[in-house]
Amino acid sequence: MQDFSLNNSINNRPTNGTSLTLANMRSSKQHLQTLALAIFVLSCLAFAAESQSTGKLSQNACVNKATCHECIQTLECAWCSDPKLGDKPRCFSEYMNNFCSAQYTQNPKTQQEILVNKVLSRASGRAAMGGGQMSAGSSYYYNSSYSSSSSAGASGSSAAASSYAEEIIQISPQRVNLKLRMNEAHNLQFRYKQAEDYPVDLYYLMDLSKSMEDDKEKLSALGDLLSDTMRKITSNFRLGFGSFVDKVLMPYVSTVPAKLEHPCDQCAAPYGYRNHMPLSTNTAKFTTEVKNAPVSGNLDAPEGGFDAIMQAIACRQQIGWREQARRLLVFSTDAGFHFAGDGKLGGIITPNDGECHLNDAGLYTHSVIQDYPSISHINHKVRQNSINIIFAVTADQHSVYQKLSSKIEGSSSAVLSKDSANVVDLVREEYSKISSSIEMKDNATSHIKITYHSTCLNSGSNELETAKCDGLKVGDIVTFSAKIMVTSCPADPAEWNQVIQIYPVGINESLIVNLEMLCSCDCERPGSPGYKINSPTCNGQGRLMCGICDCDDMHFGHNCECTTNEIHPGKNNDYGCRPDNSSIVDCNGRGTCLCGVCDCEKRANPDEIISGRFCECDNFSCERYEQQLCSGPDHGTCDCGVCTCKAGWSGSACNCKTSIESCYPPDGGEICSGHGDCVCGKCECTSTEEGRFFGDHCEKCPTCSDRCLDLKACTQCQVYQTGPLKNPQDCRTNCTLFKPIEVDKIEIEESKGEYLCTFYDENECKFKFKYSNNEDNKIVVVAQNKLECAPKVFMLGIIMGVIAAVVLVGLAILLFWKLVTTIHDRHEFAKFEKERMNAKWDTGGNPIYKQATTTIKNPIFTDKQKSP
Repeated sequence: MQDFSLNNSINNRPTNGTSLTLANMRSSKQHLQTLALAIFVLSCLAFAAESQSTGKLSQNACVNKATCHECIQTLECAWCSDPKLGDKPRCFSEYMNNFCSAQYTQNPKTQQEILVNKVLSRASGRAAMGGGQMSAGSSYYYNSSYSSSSSAGASGSSAAASSYAEEIIQISPQRVNLKLRMNEAHNLQFRYKQAEDYPVDLYYLMDLSKSMEDDKEKLSALGDLLSDTMRKITSNFRLGFGSFVDKVLMPYVSTVPAKLEHPCDQCAAPYGYRNHMPLSTNTAKFTTEVKNAPVSGNLDAPEGGFDAIMQAIACRQQIGWREQARRLLVFSTDAGFHFAGDGKLGGIITPNDGECHLNDAGLYTHSVIQDYPSISHINHKVRQNSINIIFAVTADQHSVYQKLSSKIEGSSSAVLSKDSANVVDLVREEYSKISSSIEMKDNATSHIKITYHSTCLNSGSNELETAKCDGLKVGDIVTFSAKIMVTSCPADPAEWNQVIQIYPVGINESLIVNLEMLCSCDCERPGSPGYKINSPTCNGQGRLMCGICDCDDMHFGHNCECTTNEIHPGKNNDYGCRPDNSSIVDCNGRGTCLCGVCDCEKRANPDEIISGRFCECDNFSCERYEQQLCSGPDHGTCDCGVCTCKAGWSGSACNCKTSIESCYPPDGGEICSGHGDCVCGKCECTSTEEGRFFGDHCEKCPTCSDRCLDLKACTQCQVYQTGPLKNPQDCRTNCTLFKPIEVDKIEIEESKGEYLCTFYDENECKFKFKYSNNEDNKIVVVAQNKLECAPKVFMLGIIMGVIAAVVLVGLAILLFWKLVTTIHDRHEFAKFEKERMNAKWDTGGNPIYKQATTTIKNPIFTDKQKSP
């Protein structure tokens, strides 16, 4: 505001008499300072009053723009091309209504025009015209520039089917014209609806090296079942088959003549890639082709699968891909892969051109001529042709292909059993994952930033910044809002008109945005009323554009009145190089005064520019945040020492988000989980009696009852089929936010924000799981796949064992006692016997002993008397 007021006062150039007066005034320094201060205060008050009446103050970012295109590339700025304005600044805030008349105001506005808006397909998969505008003669074709005609061998595709497919509409509108100014965000709303019975093309690409022989036999047996399973999902289904081995060169395969014919027992000659069967509804032919396809062999472990993927994608006509169908390419192998650069091992240095090179027999003819494609090349072709790759690989290769699928748009990986017995379930499950999720992508250049917002299926909740919605079913309608902003204008005007495709991943439909960047003014274009060549206003030495002169190479100045060979710096022409009478330095000391015009200094860094009429502005002295000027180019730009923030950012360094969406938990709920305030787009958590909350959404509290209790029931029912939600229907209904990942052992990494939860179920079995948030702020739960249960106790056995033990111990004690007593008795008896043997007395009789009875004989008694 200060610069603007002072400029208006100084632009009224004084006459010679006045110049003398001012020169005299310089002799009195005190008087000069007082006068300058008075002028400054009066100007500020007058301009503040005018700004207050318009409702918004002017910003320096507008005042110091020298050309019309620079002005309109600045947010909320307009240009006045009125030739009567003189030397006053022409770039002004668009909120200053009375500054310039409407006929001279250059202030282009964003304009949107819907060109094609066909109605979304109904339940039958057909759509009718209506609801939108269709300009005469305009036509719209989806994301392709080639025909979708199938090869002669691809039976089952007819003109009727093609006509049917062409009428399927899943995204609306289809084509839009958009005129957009730089740094001005525009919300473009569109809808997506998954059509019922949408056509599916499934091409099975199989590794036919010797190790996959049993998988081939199982696939041939399951061909009919695979077809029947897919037809339950969609009646418009086609199936194709191709195989690959590797390049027929050393060191990939043995080049010994005998090995070239039969590299292994019952093996055919090796080849790069072969298209056995184009897409067809003939299931019997698929089974026959798979069964008759011979296996082959190679030397090194990795296979030439990338060559096969590239040809299966690029050869649209030979494979038979339909224009409107969900295209699935199932890639089956038990080995790794060669990629770009590996061809040098075999002497191949020609890069892969991404074109189709199949002969009439379906063989890849450039296998030994071109190198393998790179991962980014595969990803480019996948995006271009809207193909979903399913990597069906064995368990030992799954980790490698899981990382690969993260680099290829719309691809996924799954574990294939050793004999491919689970291939039908695998394809069905992966297709269900793909079809129940929708993700929006675009091909915008670096000059354009597009972010997506949607409520997905939660119509009552707030819009979140997301390009992906899950849990979709046939007939569900999802509304997206694409926030489009031009962040910079290309140097080449030819790039100011661009065509942007916004498309759902894996679907060959898109929303076409014909974007016109409003990077210049109409009055800067030849033929407009404000454009005059060799204008008298410019002394015939330049073009008059938008009220200012664009001088030729030999002249400069406001009216091209100065020439490059008549420059007298600092000589009676400094009145145009100082902002006010108090200034004693030309061009603020950052430039040279040439013919009354400041020529600002050039910095060593070409990106750092000093600008302004008096070199008072620059684009490098603004406030920094985390060592980045205005928090980086995505947040704001430095204009005249002040950060001009882009849409969605605020603050002196543009480091504060104006949106509060990032403060909502990813799985829904209150702002900052109800435990904090959203400041600058981040949660500032509060402390309670229970403890202090922390985390991106104040969802964590070590001393509080954390989320473990919230996640317990769903983890129990999904992993262990126990708990209050063990009923499968209850589990499916209530547990939709996450699917636990099962592992053998839980290991906590605190650096990744993981938290351990331990509980006991109703059977007193312990189970563990951990939770964290991924890069998309979605909850990730990893659970131990087995319960830790105490072994069951056999009480009867324990009782009987105790009784038996008591009895046995008692018997043992008795036996021990008997043994001890017996040994002791024998020892005593032996001692007695020994003493007895050693006795000295006569053992015949005891002379002292007298019997207690006395015997008296009767003399009269005789033996005869004894007889009767």
